[in-house]
Amino acid sequence: MTSNSRTERGLVTTASSLRSHKGSNRGLLATLGPRRRNVLLGTATAAVGAVGFVSVSPPRTDGGNNTVADQQSPEPTGNPTLIAHRGFAGENPENTCAAARAATRTDGSGPRADMVELDVVPTADGDVVVFHDDDLSGRDGTRMGLTDTSGIVWETSTATVTSAKVLQTEETVPKLEDVLESIPNDVDVNIELKNPGSTALRFGEKLTGNALETQQEIWRPFVTRVVDIVETHGHEVLFSSFYEAALAVVSEQSMASVAPILWESIDDGLAIAEAYDADAIHPPVAMIRGTPFFDGSRFGDTDLVRRARNHDRAVNVWTVESWYQADRLIEAGVDGLIADYSTLLPE
Repeated sequence: MTSNSRTERGLVTTASSLRSHKGSNRGLLATLGPRRRNVLLGTATAAVGAVGFVSVSPPRTDGGNNTVADQQSPEPTGNPTLIAHRGFAGENPENTCAAARAATRTDGSGPRADMVELDVVPTADGDVVVFHDDDLSGRDGTRMGLTDTSGIVWETSTATVTSAKVLQTEETVPKLEDVLESIPNDVDVNIELKNPGSTALRFGEKLTGNALETQQEIWRPFVTRVVDIVETHGHEVLFSSFYEAALAVVSEQSMASVAPILWESIDDGLAIAEAYDADAIHPPVAMIRGTPFFDGSRFGDTDLVRRARNHDRAVNVWTVESWYQADRLIEAGVDGLIADYSTLLPE
C-alpha cells in the first residue's frame, strides 16, 4: 500500500458515496486533512494538563523510574482515546447491544466511549455474531460460562447462538449489524476479527509466501462478510486482529484502518503494522516501557510507544482495568486505553 493510500485512510466520508465501490470503508475517506483522525491519536503529543485531561499521578513510588531514558520517552497523552472493551465488559454484559448502548450513553457513570471494541466470529449458517470465545459456554474452565448454551460458535446455528443468554442476563448474543445499529454514528468502532471458523490459524506471527496465502484463503470469506456489513453503516471503523492474514484480507478489500494486536513478539507486530500501513498498534499493558507494568524480561529495552510514534501510529493498549493503570499508561504516552470500565478517566 502506498503512502497516498495512508493519506486517504485518514479522511472522512459518507456511506452512500462509497457503497458502490467494493473495498472502500465509507467511514474513512473524504475530506482532505491530516492522515489520521484525532480519535486514533487523541492529542498524543499534548503535555499533561492539556484541556480534557489532567494527570493525577503521585510521585514515583511504584517501580516507575525517572531515568534519563524515561525523560526522553514520549510526552504524556493530553486527551487519550477511551475505547470500551467489549462495551466496558467490567460494567455490562460483554459484546451485547445493551453494552454498546451503555458505553455510548451521555449520562453514564463515567465518560462516554470514543470507540467501542467488539469481537466477531461466524455461526454455522455464516452469519457474523459479536462474541469473544470459541465456545458458547466455556471460559477458563473454572469460571461461570459466558452463556447458558453450549457448543462451538461456528458449529452452531444462528438461531441457537442468538438465543443464548449472556452472563446470566436477559441479553443474548447479537449479530454484528444489530450491535452497529446500537452505536451512534459519532462513536467509532473497533472490530476485532477473532476467528473465521477454523482451528488451523497462525496466531500472533509475521508470515510470508505460501503460509500467508494459505491463511488468507481461510480468512477471506468471513472477512468479506464483515466488510459488507460494515459498509452498510455509518461508523468509522478500525479493524484489529492477532492474525496477520485477517488484516491482509481487510487491506485487500477495504480502505479501513487496521491495527495488529501484539502478543509475544514486538518485532512481528511492528512488521505486520508496516506491511499493511497500519494506523495503530494494540499492545498489552506489559509492553509499555516506563510503567510499573512493563515486563522487561519478555520485551527487553524496546520503547514501543516511541517506535510507533516514529511511524505516526497510534498505540492503543489493552486491557486497562483501573485508574492507576490508566494514569501510568497515559504518562508513558499511549494514545488509547482499551478499557473494561468507563470510570478510568475524569470527565
